[in-house]
Amino acid sequence: MNTVLEVQQLKKYFSGQKAVDDISFSIRKGSIFGLLGPNGAGKTTLLRMITGIFYPDEGTILLNGNHFNPLKDVSNIGYMPEERGLYKKMKIGDQVMYLAQLKGLDKKEAKEKIKDWFVKFHMESWWNKKVEDLSKGMSQKLQFVTTVLHHPDLIILDEPFSGLDPVNANLIKDEIFKLAQEGATIIFSTHRMEQVEEICDHIVLVNKGKKILDGGVGEIKQRFKKNIFEIELDGLLLPEHTATHLFSLQSMEQHKVKLKINAEFSNNEIIRYFIDQQLNIRSFNEVLPSLNDIFIELVQGTPETRQFQAS
Repeated sequence: MNTVLEVQQLKKYFSGQKAVDDISFSIRKGSIFGLLGPNGAGKTTLLRMITGIFYPDEGTILLNGNHFNPLKDVSNIGYMPEERGLYKKMKIGDQVMYLAQLKGLDKKEAKEKIKDWFVKFHMESWWNKKVEDLSKGMSQKLQFVTTVLHHPDLIILDEPFSGLDPVNANLIKDEIFKLAQEGATIIFSTHRMEQVEEICDHIVLVNKGKKILDGGVGEIKQRFKKNIFEIELDGLLLPEHTATHLFSLQSMEQHKVKLKINAEFSNNEIIRYFIDQQLNIRSFNEVLPSLNDIFIELVQGTPETRQFQAS
């Protein structure tokens, strides 16, 4: 597996306080990697170290197996910060040309790529507009284009869907998938768990400067499952069918129930129980926790998760 980025025991202090406290992780080529955490968790500080804006107080950053050199490697990174960095009074066409050439594209190549992206994002009429004339969503599209225009190996997107309507959010989402398929590695930083679940294949969750979770999205959901299943029935589930020694009811609708199976019983035993009650089963599915549920559980810290974090 080709590792593009590896951070090893990174630490960063501000006024004696640890903003990033001994964090390590690695990202493979072509991955869409979610960097998650509540406000103030240390995400932005981590991203600024990865892009060379901050230097770590301790630890190592490796890019493509080599020690990260901000002066040399920054041209291989595209960074879209949450705080927008566009010049409000400058014409959009001139601004994108300037930023593209700053990233190493010559004038002819830059103009061709800008034209392609402007057509793709329905921005052809924007060339002589100024950023201050754009809505938040429109400026978000422009910032995305300036981030990926030079086709960097590593793309860092901090809250890329902020201010976008569903149509433009899907437009950018499709481009993120295409860039990953073409070999770009993407770090996607957000607190919107539903977006992470849809887009990312691997996540790291940080809280109070520490890494508290690291793994594939599917694997993490399996790790935190609660043995809860949803059963759809022909007929109603009546009180005499609720065998508390087998399961506990979580919720009940007309033909659908959610239950938690007691640990000592198998799925087959539960299915057999309902068949014996002469209830026809339409479907029987395990309910996995959402990333949002896991996020809240870990950040708030139940006794179980405190034990997990310490292990």
